[in-house]
Amino acid sequence: MTKIEEAIVNEVEEEIKPKTLKAKLWDVTKLLLKICVTSVLLYFVFRKVNFSDVKYRLFHANYWWMLAALLSFFASMIASSWRLLSFFRSIDLKLDPRFNFRLYLLGLFYNFLLPGGIGGDGYKIYLLNKTYKLPAKKVFWAIMFDRLSGLWAIGLIIVALVFLIPQIDIHITIPLGIFVAGSAIYYFVAYRFFKEYTKYFFEAHAKALLVQGLQVLTIIFILFGQDFTAKYSPYLLSFLISALATIIPISVGGAGVRETVFTQLTKVFPMDKTLAVFLPGTFYLISLIVALSGIYYLLRPSRLEEGLPKMEKSDSVKLS
Repeated sequence: MTKIEEAIVNEVEEEIKPKTLKAKLWDVTKLLLKICVTSVLLYFVFRKVNFSDVKYRLFHANYWWMLAALLSFFASMIASSWRLLSFFRSIDLKLDPRFNFRLYLLGLFYNFLLPGGIGGDGYKIYLLNKTYKLPAKKVFWAIMFDRLSGLWAIGLIIVALVFLIPQIDIHITIPLGIFVAGSAIYYFVAYRFFKEYTKYFFEAHAKALLVQGLQVLTIIFILFGQDFTAKYSPYLLSFLISALATIIPISVGGAGVRETVFTQLTKVFPMDKTLAVFLPGTFYLISLIVALSGIYYLLRPSRLEEGLPKMEKSDSVKLS
């Protein structure tokens, strides 16, 4: 194991240990910092865009299309948990899909509502490590590759959208060539140094495309709800770029970051500023509604554990 890998794994393993008072205070501090960053970003966004105009769009939206957007996002979460199963299967961890989805929703709740604590990924590592005595690093890298597959899918869709936006004066072969070369390097590194996780590599990345496609469809449905008739591609590209910007967890659930990115991109692409703030804000609200469903398993942990499959000896996970 490399020094970088060891450092990451040690950090994860420290996160799942019982918290000292100092660690708890640091978690609270991180949460307060994220709230501050979110507040500052939203303050600057609404200095440029009238909040009442954004509120008007929300209250006068076509709620049937909003419901379709909600269902599309929920479907993307089902597909996302399905994608994660592929990487779990790579380490011989065969979870029941229903249990995996319950755990995924609970993790989503942790990420959105408890951003200063262990987090959704940390909780998955903790529970699976505790239940199956599976090394934390194995689960960590399965989750890491799950995230990387999502970034790969975003990259592919961005390349496709670049071709549709005339404001981007670049030949399609350049971004396409960069993407193909990057994909080849990505797979080579994964196969060379993390071969175990490439057993279902292409299957998982096909699922990643489905996940991102459903989230793009969520944005399209939100636009339908606004009786939108202009070009979709600038808004969809901005949405994907803003998704990349939320990788660094500096705000609460990405709130403020997406809106800031959208607002800045209105200087580049022909987008309505009010709609450019409304879209990420509505996407955040939809994400929050879905994340809140995970609280059921926090309040009723027995319902989560009912689906926890018992591992038979023949299916035991190989420790490393």
